[in-house]
Amino acid sequence: MADFDAVLKCWGPVEADFNTVGGMVLARLFKDHPDTQKLFPKFAGIAAGDLAGNAAVAAHGGTVLKKLGELLKAKGNHAAIIKPLANSHATKHKIPINNFKLITEALVHVMQEKAGLDAAGQTALRNVMGIVIADLEANYKELGFTG
Repeated sequence: MADFDAVLKCWGPVEADFNTVGGMVLARLFKDHPDTQKLFPKFAGIAAGDLAGNAAVAAHGGTVLKKLGELLKAKGNHAAIIKPLANSHATKHKIPINNFKLITEALVHVMQEKAGLDAAGQTALRNVMGIVIADLEANYKELGFTG
């Protein structure tokens, strides 16, 4: 619970502009792990240098961070949020679980830069995301998705 609270303390700048921060997170993910970009078919043709300012990337990043905000505010009591998220990412989007770990690191980096997330906050964010990812993975297994 303390980890959720620690992350929520720094969540204000993210909530203030989900799309901008979300675009930065996805751009960072695609820069650090170019192979992840092909998991997003609508972004496949966007050149690396154009990702950061792309409105569609920003909008999707905003969607990702809004959902993460819901998960943070649920403080671990998130089964009703996780189940449909896992279902869509396993059955429709086919997103391997490791990609959630990769986006976690992109988020940590961006929040360090833009929200002043210190070392303790970074650890808290990684811990929170570890819980979320473990629960996603459990749902993936129930669905028979081994990605």
